Formats: sequence, C-alpha cells, structure tokens
Amino acid sequence: MNYDAFLVPPGAKISLAKDYDPSYKYELSEKTDAGKKLQAGIKQLANYQNILYAQNTYALLIIFQAMDAAGKDSTIKYVMSGINPQGCQVFSFKQPSAEELDHDYLWRSMKALPERGRIGIFNRSYYEEVLVARVHPEVLLKQQLPDFPQEDEIWKQRFEEINNFEKYLVNNGIVVLKFFLNVSKSEQKKRFLKRIDSPEKNWKFSASDIQERAFWDDYMAAYEQVFCHTSTKWAPWHIIPADRKWFTRLVVADIICQKFQELNLKYPRVSEESKQQLLQAKRMLEEED
Repeated sequence: MNYDAFLVPPGAKISLAKDYDPSYKYELSEKTDAGKKLQAGIKQLANYQNILYAQNTYALLIIFQAMDAAGKDSTIKYVMSGINPQGCQVFSFKQPSAEELDHDYLWRSMKALPERGRIGIFNRSYYEEVLVARVHPEVLLKQQLPDFPQEDEIWKQRFEEINNFEKYLVNNGIVVLKFFLNVSKSEQKKRFLKRIDSPEKNWKFSASDIQERAFWDDYMAAYEQVFCHTSTKWAPWHIIPADRKWFTRLVVADIICQKFQELNLKYPRVSEESKQQLLQAKRMLEEED
C-alpha cells in the first residue's frame, strides 16, 4: 500500500476537512486482510528492533498527536505489542509541573529522548505548545516567559524552534516519525458515549473532554498551521485516518517498518580477531566434561 497520500508535503497548506478522510480504509476489510497484515508488521518490527539495538547507531522517536479518543493509547499498545520492553520507552506528556514550568518548553522532552538503539514514543509532545497553548492563550501566562512576540509571531518563532530542534535530532541519529491520528468529530462522540455507558471505561472519561470538544474548530485550525509549518523533509507529518482503529494500527505499523527499511540497519560486523576468540570459546565449551 502506498502511504504518500497520508504525508503532508513540506510547506503545504492543507485542510483536514477537505484533504484527509478520517474514515478512509483503502480496499481492506478488518477481518480478512488487516489482522494478518498487522501481525506480520508487528513481527517485522520486533526484528528491526533487535538490529536497531545491536547496531546502536540510530534511535527512533515516534510522536503521536490527536484529539481525545482518537486511539493513541490503543495504537501504541497494539503496534508495539511484539517489542522488547527493554528497547522501548513511552512518555505521556500532560500538564507541565512546577519544575517543568521553570524550564524552557522543550526541556522535559529533551530529558525523555531515546538513547541510541532504542525506540522512544511520545504520547502527545512538545507540539502541545503550539496547539493547546494556541487554543488557550492563558497557558502562555503560566510559563513565566520574558517579553515575547505578540499575536502570530510567537507561533512562528516556536515553529522555527521546533524545526531546528528536530533537524538537530535527525542530524545526530535520532529519527523522528510524527503521526496525527485523524478522528472525526462524530466518531469522537461515539467513543465518548461508549466510555460513559461502559463501567469499565468510565475511568477514561473526564468532564474536561467535553470542554475541549467545544474548541474542535479552533484545534483543527491550530493543527493545520502546525502541519503547514512543521512538516519538513527531515521530519514530515503523517495524517492517519483514525475512525477505524484497526486501519490506524495497520498503517502506523507499516510506516514504521518502511522507515526502518530506509535506514538499512545491519547487525555489527565481527572482526577477524573477534571471530577467532569465538572459535576459541567454542572449543573450550565443547571440551568441558
């Protein structure tokens, strides 16, 4: 399957409503196609992770952004189900703490970056600083900032800072993959109602979810600005249809696998001296009683 249609071309002005269909599912069906393909992708990811860890040259940073109930948690759970936990770390960024507010807005993300050979996942990220902070300007007032550019200049400044930050990461071997799980407003409503009606899902629902839903159009506009200004050649955005969770998981797994293929990962080559040491160790083991 060609996923170019899910990419945001650098500098492109897009419309989420017109250009990206949240319910798109290609020509696949959940039962006959997607399940087998996803399991194959999960197995492939586990193999790539082993080589990534052994090579110890690259790290992979996967960023998930979405509206509430788009399926970020379940996508991470299913796509990464075959990954060795020792080689993967997940961070969920919520409201910043007092300590975090005493630092620059990228500080807490820098602390959570994956080491070489590992996969790091950001469930929400520093992009909240040009999304939530834009929809709710009062957030900026809590950040103890010095005099900063007014109106749109602050966002242009942050877009530039984020692009430079991601370029720095990529230049140093941290590959950045960015996914926006594009759920429709009607599907979000269905999922919210399911959380309310299902006792075992009540814990997932918060009154603030409904409050944020009232800002849907503002968030869509903010996201479109993010995609326009921060989808770059080195760290492009992927807008993934999210009304069908099984399709979302399949596409995310496939795109991660494709990125690993592009890296041309290989197990480290063993020197001739090391080979001789291995042979000597083998002889010693075989000669044991």
